[in-house]
This record gives sequence, structure tokens and C-alpha cells, in this order.
Amino acid sequence: MPPAKPSFGDTLLDRIGARLARGLNAPSAGYAPFTPSDFDTLCRVLRPGDVLLVEGRARISSAIKYLTQSTWSHAALYVGAQPAEAPDAAHHLVEVNLGEGCVTAPLSKYENANTRICRPVGLSADERRAVTGFMMDRIGLNYDLRNIFDLARYFLPTPPVPVRWRRRM
Repeated sequence: MPPAKPSFGDTLLDRIGARLARGLNAPSAGYAPFTPSDFDTLCRVLRPGDVLLVEGRARISSAIKYLTQSTWSHAALYVGAQPAEAPDAAHHLVEVNLGEGCVTAPLSKYENANTRICRPVGLSADERRAVTGFMMDRIGLNYDLRNIFDLARYFLPTPPVPVRWRRRM
């Protein structure tokens, strides 16, 4: 059975979501990390299965930090050594980014960022491999841009529409 063709409404929402994502992913003006991490130490101590928390500098990062009341706005899973494609190929992350979806990234992407390592406690080596394998299998999946509209509801708690229509929204 062939995949269903998206309706006009679906493609319109996707285009609007993509445009919003580009704007939200733009860097915030004047951002500088308070205390950037020691990158050499970060490279030495990370283990596959660790979650790297990042204080992002995109516009969306400010919103996430505000809504979650946290210093951290982004998380990436460290998956460890991958085939040598880049100078720091032994240090790869898998992350899900607004507008990009599930992608790999070199650890050097966050060399000048404020970061923190979250290490799972009590996982065996096999369980760590299962977690990293699960994420590697999801590379290429798209980010659902319609979630941006849910985020916008936080910033527009009373949308500019007649009261009688708000309940259905």
C-alpha cells in the first residue's frame, strides 16, 4: 500500500513549522558561556551512554531554560567511537535538533559551551550498548515541527482569537 499523500493543511503546517524552527534556531545576541567546560577533560572522561547537557545559545534555548527552570536547554547522547571521518571522530554525539531531526554531531560542536555530564548509574556494558544502538538506529528521523505550535501556546496563553473559539484550540 503506497504512503498516503499529505494534505495541503499538513504541508502548510510543516512549512510554517520549518520557518519558525529557522528563526528559533538562530543564535541569541550577546550570548557567552559563563564557564565553558575544559574540552580536553570532557573528551577524556566521557563514556558511551553518557548524556551531555548543554547550555544552548539559540533563541529556543532561552525559552527552554525559562520553561524548565534549568541551566540546560539541550541534551545529547555520547555514543563514542565511530568510523574515522573527522579529526575528532572518536567523539560522537547523537542529538535531536529542532528542524534537523535525529543527527550525529562531533563533540567539538560544544567545545566552547557550558556542559555537564549525566552518567547513568548501574547500567552494564551491554545495556549501554543497547541504549547507544537504539539512538544510532534513529538517526535520520525527522523532528515533528508541529510541536512548535504547542510551545507557542506558552508564550501566547490568550491567543488573539475570539473567546468562543479558544476552548476548541
